[in-house]
Amino acid sequence: MNDPVVESFRGLPTAAVSDALDRLGLPGSAHGIAPLFAGAALLGRAFTVSYSPLSPVKPGTVGDYIDDVEPGQVVLLDNYGRTDCTVWGDILTSVSHHKKVAGTVISGVCRDTARAISLRYPIFSVGRFMRTGKERVEVVSINGPVNIGGVQARAADVIVGDDDGIVIVPASRAEEVAASARRIAIIEDEILEAALRSGSLRKARQQFGYHALQSREPK
Repeated sequence: MNDPVVESFRGLPTAAVSDALDRLGLPGSAHGIAPLFAGAALLGRAFTVSYSPLSPVKPGTVGDYIDDVEPGQVVLLDNYGRTDCTVWGDILTSVSHHKKVAGTVISGVCRDTARAISLRYPIFSVGRFMRTGKERVEVVSINGPVNIGGVQARAADVIVGDDDGIVIVPASRAEEVAASARRIAIIEDEILEAALRSGSLRKARQQFGYHALQSREPK
C-alpha cells in the first residue's frame, strides 16, 4: 500500500532529515547505529520489538514476531545495545527479504551477515557477533516504545537509513520534517552549484544562509 507520508522522504539523505530534526527541535538521529554494508538504505514505518534478559521462570522467544511484519515496514529491535548475543540471523534475514520487509535496525548485534550482504537486505546495528540470543534474551513487547541509539521510537514512526546511519522521525511530525528536509536539501544543492560556478564557497553560503539552515526555528 502506498504511504504518501513515507514517500515524501524518498530520495532524502539522512543528513538532510537530521538537519530538519535539529531545526524543529526534535531528537531522531540514532547514535552508534551503522549499516552492515556500503550502499544499504531503507525507508518505512517502524515495527518495534523490545527484548530483556531471559526469565528463569518461562521460556522465551526471539523471532516469531516476523509473521506479523508487513511488507515495507522496518523492524526495530531494542536489545539494549547488547553486543554479547544476537537477536537477528540468516533465517530472519531470508524470511524478511522474501516478505519484502524494508529492513532491520538493531540496538544490538546481528549474525550470519554474509546472507544479508548477498541478498542486499539492509541491516543497521551496533555491530556483529555470532553468539545466539536464544536462552539469553526474550521478547517482552511488540509495537511498544523502544530505544534505538539514544532515541525513543514508536510503532509507525518513519525510519530513514543510508550510509550515514539511521534517523527516526515521529509519526506525528513526519510531514513537517519531510518538508523541512526537502528545503534544506534543495538549498544545499543550490549552494554547491553557486560555489562551483563562482569559485567561492564563502559567498555561496552567505547568499543562501547556509549557517542558519539547521538553526532552531523561532517559536
